[in-house]
Amino acid sequence: MASRTTQILEAAARLIARRGVRGLRVEELAAEAGVSTGLIYYHFKDRTGILRHTLEFINDRAERYTKARDPEAEPLGPREELEQVLLLELQDAEEVRENSSAWGELRASAVFDELLREDLARATLVWVQEVAALLGQVTPLASASALAASAERLTALLEGLSMRWLSGGIRVEHARSLMQGAIEAELALLSRP
Repeated sequence: MASRTTQILEAAARLIARRGVRGLRVEELAAEAGVSTGLIYYHFKDRTGILRHTLEFINDRAERYTKARDPEAEPLGPREELEQVLLLELQDAEEVRENSSAWGELRASAVFDELLREDLARATLVWVQEVAALLGQVTPLASASALAASAERLTALLEGLSMRWLSGGIRVEHARSLMQGAIEAELALLSRP
C-alpha cells in the first residue's frame, strides 16, 4: 500500500491534471487522497509545498516509466536509451497522460508564480542536462554547447507534441513519429564536423 504522502501526491497530480493548479483546493485534495486536510498541512505546510512536492513527484514518476527496463533484457545502446527516454513520454498510458498534463498545468501556472517558476526552471534544467548527456553518449565529439542546444530543442518539442497529443490535435503515433524525426535531425546536426 502506498504511503500517505504518496497517496496525497498521486491525488494532487490527478487533480492538477484535470483542473489545473488554480483549481487545486486543499479540501478537494484531501477528499481525493482519502485523508484529512490537517494531514496534508502536516506533510506539506502550505499550498506552495504541495505544488513543489507534486512537481518532484511528477519528475520522479516520469523517470521511473522512461527508464524502466526488464532486468533480464540486453542493455540498451546509447541511441536506443535516448529514444526510449524521449518516446516513452509519448505513450498512451494513464500515468503518462496524467504526468504530462500536470506538467503542462504547472508550467502554465509558473508564468504567474515566481517560486513555482524557479522550481520548474530547475527541473527543466535537470531534464535538459540528462538528455544532453545521452546525446553526448551517442555523439561524443559534439561540443557541450551543441549538446545543450540540441537537448533544449528536443525537450521543448516533446513538451509541445505532448500538449498537442493530449488536447487531441494529433495522434500519439504521429507525435512519436515526429519525435523520432527530430531525434534523427538532431543527431545528424551533432555529427557534422
